[in-house]
Amino acid sequence: MRLGASHLLWLFGLLPMVVLFIILRLRQKRRLIKLFVGEFLFEKLLIQYSKRRENLKWTLIIVALALIVCSLVRPQWGYKWEEAKRRGVDLMIVLDVSQSMLAQDILPNRLERAKHEIIDLLRIVKGDRIGLVAFAGTSFVLCPLTLDYGAVQLFLNDVDTDLISLQGTALGSAINTSIEAFGTESPHSKAMILITDGEDHKGQAIEAAKKAASAGIRIYTIGIGQSDGAPIPDLEKGGFKKDQEGAMILTKLDEATLQSIANETHSTYVRSTSGDLDLEATYGHIRSHLEDQNFEVSKRKRFNERYQWPLFFALMILLFEPFISGGTRFEKP
Repeated sequence: MRLGASHLLWLFGLLPMVVLFIILRLRQKRRLIKLFVGEFLFEKLLIQYSKRRENLKWTLIIVALALIVCSLVRPQWGYKWEEAKRRGVDLMIVLDVSQSMLAQDILPNRLERAKHEIIDLLRIVKGDRIGLVAFAGTSFVLCPLTLDYGAVQLFLNDVDTDLISLQGTALGSAINTSIEAFGTESPHSKAMILITDGEDHKGQAIEAAKKAASAGIRIYTIGIGQSDGAPIPDLEKGGFKKDQEGAMILTKLDEATLQSIANETHSTYVRSTSGDLDLEATYGHIRSHLEDQNFEVSKRKRFNERYQWPLFFALMILLFEPFISGGTRFEKP
């Protein structure tokens, strides 16, 4: 036997408190009656009172409560095998972790806002395998494709600009790394969501996008930041980063490159300037244009619920209990 709601076992701990309350209540009742009629008349004025029947009534009530708790913890025994299938698409989230993502033109900063939006996305995906690639001047797979969204969020929580020491924005490297992470299965069920603030410093993004298109992979691009530029906080020295001549460095959103990447793979580009990455709409577009695939076909045990039995007996007891006369009646004068 197993329990489907073992976290409710603590309710059994309340039963001794209920028993204690009933005992104290019965004693108080008897004491109040004695105060009302007096000790001498107590036995003469009370007739047809059965302490045994009254104890039986309360015992049945306690047993009924215990059976109700047994029903709530959902006892299960016996099982049958059933086939479990999971269908969805392969979705690789490709996140820019370069220092320019610390710019605060979107609060609290570009990177933190992107992480919050991705976590919101994880709450609405159903049946899809999700992976995570981080990139700056180079890229690597932070979390391979998985159905465990909790694991993806754990990796995402640790993402920071210190994750990759080689700085820059190598979009081509990020796309190529993601292509390799997909593998060779189901060429029509793969998509990337590329979240970045910017410039392709190595100029290989379009070639990588063409490679993705030939592999049947769509790249949905999301540009985060301002096109007129924003300063980059300098966490080591304070203030903002400056070039060798002392001029403040501005990170600018390169929308033309991101739009071209999306066009190469017949996808969409979204610009985010207020912090709303619109990942839900992007995900909806992905699910409407990509064909689902089977990720898992396995057999699992489905245990039979048996909570009905203790609940049935509890109801029978509660229906029977009112017919037991055990209360106090006064003799008519």
